[in-house]
Amino acid sequence: MGDDRVKAEASQVLGLFQVLPRLVVFDLDYTIWPFYCECRSKREMPSLYPHAKGIIHALKDKGVDVAIASRSPTPDIAKAFLKKLGLEDIFVAKEIFSSWTHKTEHFERIKRRTGILYNSMLFFDDEYRNIEAVSNMGVTSIYVDNGVNLGALRTGLTKFASNAAGGKRT
Repeated sequence: MGDDRVKAEASQVLGLFQVLPRLVVFDLDYTIWPFYCECRSKREMPSLYPHAKGIIHALKDKGVDVAIASRSPTPDIAKAFLKKLGLEDIFVAKEIFSSWTHKTEHFERIKRRTGILYNSMLFFDDEYRNIEAVSNMGVTSIYVDNGVNLGALRTGLTKFASNAAGGKRT
């Protein structure tokens, strides 16, 4: 499925929901791309999971901001890959820093930078510990097993709408 087809399908999924997050945050490694940055070279041409780019562009088209929260010992490689993929300017916040930090620090910085409350955010990550920690902050968080895809987007938006209906404030 090409990026345009995924984007169209993601737009349809987004159209099913009356309440959308103000910000969708993605981890990088094994969430939008199928590798760890520290195992790659800046000279390589990276690839994304098949649905990632279409989903990101559909969110932007619907007026939903997107951001990155990623721990990496090689943030320079991650940033170089985003540039090569034409995604460097699409994110309102890019929190990519060393592996000893916690995802909660990324989200504190994203909240300060954007002014968006945690309960208005949706987060995708491939590590349960991050899902748990960020969920405890009030962010709707979705575990992805094999990269972000249309099914994960639908699950995330459904959970977000359910949380919003419950009136959680953070």
